Amino acid sequence: MFQVTPGMRRLCATVLGMEAIVVGLTVPVAINLDGTAPGPALAVGLGLALLCVVVAGLLKRPFAYIAGSVLQILVIATGFLVFPMFFLGVIFAALWITAIFVARRVEGVTSR
Repeated sequence: MFQVTPGMRRLCATVLGMEAIVVGLTVPVAINLDGTAPGPALAVGLGLALLCVVVAGLLKRPFAYIAGSVLQILVIATGFLVFPMFFLGVIFAALWITAIFVARRVEGVTSR
């Protein structure tokens, strides 16, 4: 059974908070540099940023970690809108996975 620990919640919420800022900042980049129409750029950028914040607020529940993992895939997919997001999305996905495993390992050691 997947157990949510306080350290895991903190680390994952931090990753999602920083990710929300980065994803939100893709909107002006998509509009001004890549020539994307403002409507789709706003919908994708601000929609994903809002999802990051909502999932960060739900991290007390185990299903939020699945939602966060799906969100990482969606952020990587924004690379089709703004090319550097392929790289940034992979970095955030790596941080997400690391936050889960490191927190579980650290809190497993300290609970013994």
